[in-house]
Amino acid sequence: MLTRGDGAAGRVRAEARRLARMVRGAPDRALSAGAMAALAFPDRIGLRRPGDAPRWLLTGGRGAAMPGDGALAGARMIVACEVDGAGREARVRLAAGIDEHEVRDLFADDIETERSARWDPRTRRIEAREHERLGALVLSERRWEDAPEAALAAAAWEGVRDVGLPWSPAASRLRARAALSGTDLSDEALLADGEWLLPFLAGVRDAAAIRAMDLVPALEARIGWEGMRALDRAAPPAFETPLGRRVPVDYGGEIPTAEVQVKELYGMDSHPRVGREALRLSLLSPGGRPVAVTTDLPGFWRGAWSEVRKEMRGRYPRHPWPERPWDAAPTTRAKPHGT
Repeated sequence: MLTRGDGAAGRVRAEARRLARMVRGAPDRALSAGAMAALAFPDRIGLRRPGDAPRWLLTGGRGAAMPGDGALAGARMIVACEVDGAGREARVRLAAGIDEHEVRDLFADDIETERSARWDPRTRRIEAREHERLGALVLSERRWEDAPEAALAAAAWEGVRDVGLPWSPAASRLRARAALSGTDLSDEALLADGEWLLPFLAGVRDAAAIRAMDLVPALEARIGWEGMRALDRAAPPAFETPLGRRVPVDYGGEIPTAEVQVKELYGMDSHPRVGREALRLSLLSPGGRPVAVTTDLPGFWRGAWSEVRKEMRGRYPRHPWPERPWDAAPTTRAKPHGT
C-alpha cells in the first residue's frame, strides 16, 4: 500500500518501478509496491519502534514518524518514499507498506547475524543474544544458545568489575601474605586486567555466581608457582599444632595471628615463629571464646595460665586443665560423661 495525502501516489509508484528495474539483481517477477519501493530506497526501510506512536527506525539509522491517522500508522514495516526534515527523525510524506518476508527475500545477502555476550548491569547477569540485522534494523533477536566459553568469560569479567571481587577470608589472608613480599593484589591492580581471572570464570553467569567464587586458585595462579614457593617460605599460610592440624595465619594486622584452642597447644614449651617474628596466638576456650593472647607461650604457661585454668575448670569441667600444660598431651576432646 502507498499512502500520501496529496494524490501523488501514482507518480511515486511509477518511479519505484523504474528504479527497481535499474537495481542490479532485482527479481524477475511481479513485485508489490512496497518491494519496489524498498529496492528503490533500501536505506529507508523502516521497522516500528516500541510504543503506540507511529514511529519507525530506518535501515539508514534515521528515525521517521507520520501522523497517527494515516493508513500505515499501524504498520510494522514501511518504506519511507518521501520524507521531510533534516533532523534525527524525519516526517514521512509518502510511504509504502512491506512485509518482513519480502524484505528478507529481497535483501537476504545483506542481512547479517550478530552474536554478542555482554554483562547487563541492570539484571546483573550475562545476556548472550543473536541478532539478525539489516542496516540499523534488528529483524529478530533470540538467545545465543551455543555461545563459546571465551565470550561468556569475557562478559563475566565485566560482571566482576561491576559486582566487585569476592574476597573470602582465605583470599584476604593470601592478599595480606602477598603484600609482605611486595606483590600487589589490591582491587585496583587486579581489576586493571582480566587475563589472570578469565580461565577461572567458567560457568559464572550472574552476580550470585561471582560472589560465590573461590578467588584463591586464581590469585595463586597470578602469583605463579615460584612466587607461591617464595611466599610460603616468607609467610607460611598456616601454623601446625602439636596434633598436626593446620591453623590459618592471619597476616591482615600488624602481627601475624592464629586462633587455636588452648588445650590443643598442651605439650608445647616453645613459641612458634613466622620468619623472625613471633606468631601471635589467640588462645580460645572450648566454646571458641578468646581467653588470652600471647607472643610468649612458655611465659603464659608459667604465669597467667593459673588464673585462666581456674576460670576454665569452673566453666568447662569436662575438659582437662592441667597444672603443667607444657607436660600434658594436647587434645581437642572433652572427658567422657561420669569421669
